[in-house]
Amino acid sequence: MDETLRHRPRHAMVLAAGFGTRMRPLTDDRPKPLVAVDGKPLIDHVLDRLADAGVESAVVNVHYRADQLERHLAARTAPRIVISDERAQVLGTGGAVVKALPHLGDAPFVHINSDTIWIDGAAANLERLAQAFDAGAMDALLLLAPTAGSIGYDGRGDFIMAADGRLTRRGESEVAPFVFAGVAILSPALFAGAPEGPFALTMLFDRAAEAGRLYGLRLDGVWMHVGTPEAIVAAEAAIRTSTV
Repeated sequence: MDETLRHRPRHAMVLAAGFGTRMRPLTDDRPKPLVAVDGKPLIDHVLDRLADAGVESAVVNVHYRADQLERHLAARTAPRIVISDERAQVLGTGGAVVKALPHLGDAPFVHINSDTIWIDGAAANLERLAQAFDAGAMDALLLLAPTAGSIGYDGRGDFIMAADGRLTRRGESEVAPFVFAGVAILSPALFAGAPEGPFALTMLFDRAAEAGRLYGLRLDGVWMHVGTPEAIVAAEAAIRTSTV
């Protein structure tokens, strides 16, 4: 088997259940994943990336305006869409994955936010993540963007990365050089002993970091934090520039 194909995750978890409150008024009548950037809904940017990376199926969780999102996704054939219905209760970034685990298989899988957009550099970042993931050493490999130079981001960062790629979370009063870009490869082992019901995935990231099994990979290219209507303008400008 081709070595590249051997490392490619076959399944993905796409988080799409959030309310998108910071994107109002655009999300008053639609879920944030259906907000268009450069003429294409956010979630289609993500799903197209997954299809290009060889991902065969994507579990998409739904809650806010779930019917709209389901109707939109019904037209997709690649990757194959599996809906994880959270209409009754939104489960958070961690609980959503626990519910979806039966559909994600026994091998490492891609975990991705439905509203993350980036411009690849010389190499495709999903391919780089797949090649860099080492199940023997890692429970999670996060794609990280630099806090400086990322479009639309003005926060204090999330992680400090050691020379070997291991991550530690920034202290409360610190500024960190890297922000989680909303893309990762996760091992099912990360969820061993995870609670039922709603919880944040950051809890498991912290546990993996304490065990020395949380790693990062610096994004090659440009990450765009599309969190508000105003940020769409900057993202579209960057996309147009990259295609000239």
